Amino acid sequence: MIKVSVMYPNTPGARFNHEYYRDKHMPMVKEKMGDSCKSYTVDKGLAGGAPGAPATYVAMCHIFCDSVEAFQASFGPHAPEIMADIPNYTDQTPVIQFSEVVVG
Repeated sequence: MIKVSVMYPNTPGARFNHEYYRDKHMPMVKEKMGDSCKSYTVDKGLAGGAPGAPATYVAMCHIFCDSVEAFQASFGPHAPEIMADIPNYTDQTPVIQFSEVVVG
């Protein structure tokens, strides 16, 4: 099992519409990826590690798939449409990481 983390930096003045991301963008991603997307989560940043510190990321999602290849095969054909939707909820460039899930 792998996890694809898409993280949006919490920079001063960043625009991020959490409702759009949760209610429209991520369900669209799931629909496009079909059964290759086993599940996903959506997180809203609250705070950093130190008292009073801002969250490092304003939002993030984690997409769970059987393999990197399964993710690429299901996401790739829809990437232009999915990426074109980003300006509808943010002006931030996401940071993406692929991870192997070792404890689930």
